[in-house]
Order: sequence, then structure tokens, then C-alpha cells
Amino acid sequence: MIIMIITVVCDFLGEGHNGTTLAAMNLIRSLRQRGHTVRVVCSDEERIDGQECYVVKKMHVGPLKGYFRKNGVTPSWPDRDVIARALDGADAVHVMTPFPVGNYAARAAEKAGIPITAGFHCQAENFTSHIFMKNFKPANVAAYKVFWHKLYRRVNAVHYPSQFIREVFEKYGGKTNAYVISNGVGKEFVPREKREDGSGEYKILFTGRYSREKSHRILIDAADKSRHREKIRLIFAGEGPLKDELQRKAAKLPLMPVFRFFSREELVDVINSADLYVHPAEIEIEAIACLEAIACGAVPVISDSPRSATRHFAIDDKNLFRCNDSDDLAKKIDYWLDHPEERARRGREYEDYAKQFDFDLCMDRMEQMIVDTVEKAKEGKNHA
Repeated sequence: MIIMIITVVCDFLGEGHNGTTLAAMNLIRSLRQRGHTVRVVCSDEERIDGQECYVVKKMHVGPLKGYFRKNGVTPSWPDRDVIARALDGADAVHVMTPFPVGNYAARAAEKAGIPITAGFHCQAENFTSHIFMKNFKPANVAAYKVFWHKLYRRVNAVHYPSQFIREVFEKYGGKTNAYVISNGVGKEFVPREKREDGSGEYKILFTGRYSREKSHRILIDAADKSRHREKIRLIFAGEGPLKDELQRKAAKLPLMPVFRFFSREELVDVINSADLYVHPAEIEIEAIACLEAIACGAVPVISDSPRSATRHFAIDDKNLFRCNDSDDLAKKIDYWLDHPEERARRGREYEDYAKQFDFDLCMDRMEQMIVDTVEKAKEGKNHA
């Protein structure tokens, strides 16, 4: 394997609970561990302790500053000189998202003849939901067309975390040289012996940002309709702008849910203490959180939303519920809580199922994507 200088461009390199941040940091660390020099372009130098960090400007967003802070991100703005230094001598550029810094860096790399790869981590609805248009198809289609025009049409290879999002984007954007690679599940997510706390509670976990498209409200309503409502303790692992709103909604439950962000080590313990994992999100590119849960042997109940890749993790219909239908979710929750032996068997099935998402295997494939892109570019130059 060749050793390369790779510039990774991050418009948003926010806090650890942001999925795109986790994907970026995992890739950066993995490539460095494999011996590559990784330069990082971002406006959040504190996230990567300054090592090979090329700091661009923070975007001035005026009254929206508090909103972005709640979401754990800081928008960035291109700096021509900084990006020029970051690209100088680079073998490849990897752009995380189709926003101003990434788009500018891709244009500059194209002019300089540097091979470009890019990730696809931004489902259109993740953007349009913030302007209350997630269900307006023309807005979502327009977003994909903008993403295509601004970035992906000039990219040599595109990383998609799921086949689902590849098909969606190529339908509305354009054909790409596609690599479908999971973001991967860390080796720390393994089954542990469950310790009973004597509370008699059923713990039901959902890991996800407190945002509208994650549909926490559906799980709250389902718990309220369950036959076991008096014993159900919901655990919402995450952070986000809707925390106060969700806490108010959850006040109707006999047992107040837990709302907090957990470190990765803490999260492994929380998953292993849970009786069930529910993923009600309506919009999802991959849902690593769900994969982390099933790698620990947790049995999932997943929304069958056609706008979510997560539904493909269901072994059968018992692991699915009708999207945004709290009555159907309540029935599925009751079924699994009423059948502990079947739940244990299904949990073991999921442990085996999750092995295909091994983190090191996925990072090997990410590295190979960049190597392939560089080698094809060299072949093209040699044939020119």
C-alpha cells in the first residue's frame, strides 16, 4: 500500500455527537494509523489538537449562531490561502460535505489536477427539515441537484455509507463512481454480561440527536400506549436542539426518561443494560447508532420509513414497525418484552449479523478507495 498525503476537508467538524464529525474523525485517525499524512481543513482546530490542521474562517451566521451551537457545529467559510497550503503537494483530497469550504477545495483540487474523493453524509431531508420542508419533494430533489452541481460532478469517487443513499442521490443528482462502505462499528461495541439492578424496569434505548427527523416523539407515545407503560424507562442517548421540547412531552410517562450524552465507553454499558433498542428515525443514511446496539446483541425495533436505510437491518417483520405509527410500535415493544427467550435468541443472531460492519474492515475499504483513485489518476496521466 502506498503512503500518501491526504487532505480531508470538513465544513463541519463539531462535537462528538454529530454523525458527520464521528465519520470524519474516524477516517482521519484511521488513515494516520496506517502511516499516511493527513491534513485537515476546518474551522474547529480544537477538535484535532492542531496536528496538520489548516484553519479556515468561521462563517458569520448572525441570529442563527445559537441554533448551530445547539446542533454542535460551526459553519465554515473558505480561505483561499489556507486551502492552497493544504492542497500543496497533496496526493488526494477527500471532501466530507457539499458546503462552501468543501466545494471550494474541490474546485481548487480539480484545477491543480489532484484526485478528489468525497463522502455523502448529508441526506437532503437533513437540510430541508431545518426549514420545515422535509416532506416537500421538490425541495429535496432541488437540494440533491445543488449538491451534484456544487461538488459531486467534479469528484473522482464517492463514498456512500449505504446502498440506499447511493440510489437516492444518483436518481436525482447524477451517476458517480460509487463505493458503498459502512462507517463501521468500533470494536468496543460487544456484548457484556447484563447486570440486573433490581428495579424491575424495562429499559428501552434510542441513540440519536434530538432533532425532528429522529422522531423521538413516536417512541414516547408508544411507551405511553404499551401494556408495560408503568415499568418502561426510556433512555435517549444524545444531544440536540429539541431536548427541552422532548422532556416536556415525556413528562406524561410514569417513569421519566433519561436524556443525556454518553461517552462511548458509557454507551457500551448502557446498550448492554437495555432490554430493547428502538430506532424510530424517519430519515437516516445509515444509523451507526443502531449498528452499535445490535453489535452488542440488542434487539432492534426499526421504523420502516422508505427514507431511511436503517430498515434494511431488520431480520424480519418483528424488527420493523410502521413509520410514525406509535400504536404499531407499542405492539412490537410489547411482543418483545413478552417473549424474553426469543429476544435472547434474536440478540445472538444480531451479534453475528453485525460482524460485516467491523470498523477496521470498513476503514481498509476507505483507504483502498483513495488508493484506487490516486492510481487511476496516475494511469490517466501516463496515458495522456
